Amino acid sequence: MADFSKESCPSVKNILLLDSEGKRVAVKYFSDDWPTNASKLAYEKSVFTKTLKTNARTEAEITLFDGYIVVYKFVHDLHFFVTAGDDENELILASVLNGFCDSVGLLLRGDVEKRTALENLDLILLCIDEIIDGGIILETDANSIAGKVATNAVDGSVPFSEQTITQALATAREHFTRSLLK
Repeated sequence: MADFSKESCPSVKNILLLDSEGKRVAVKYFSDDWPTNASKLAYEKSVFTKTLKTNARTEAEITLFDGYIVVYKFVHDLHFFVTAGDDENELILASVLNGFCDSVGLLLRGDVEKRTALENLDLILLCIDEIIDGGIILETDANSIAGKVATNAVDGSVPFSEQTITQALATAREHFTRSLLK
């Protein structure tokens, strides 16, 4: 068996989901490069400002920013960002970003906008946890990510991808009721 060290694996510094004004929707940091909340907020504001004038709606864009590679994409009023060190592979980072965007799209059933994202913040945070753990990339396939998140979020017997909206709402309602009765 090969001996893999953490240094040999591609890693991510942070994953950000910001709204159209650059405010946090869901963020997760995996490094100490931004030790304080103020430094994290300043980074988010500066990366948002730098990328705002680009047209990253159809496909992911890549930029070098403050010594980091930032891969980003905009969907409706949400801005998705993945940041890594400047020595990481851009294609791997793009696959992380696309996995994040696409799995959020699946989980929100195509309604990818700030209001829906905030209403389903738990699913988005679970989604980030399924993609990256401690900065190490675990999964980039959107269907796999959304399936794992849906399985963790609701204990439905029908796979998430095969549920109708009515079934999904009934499953969610049942899960919510069970959590209240505990």
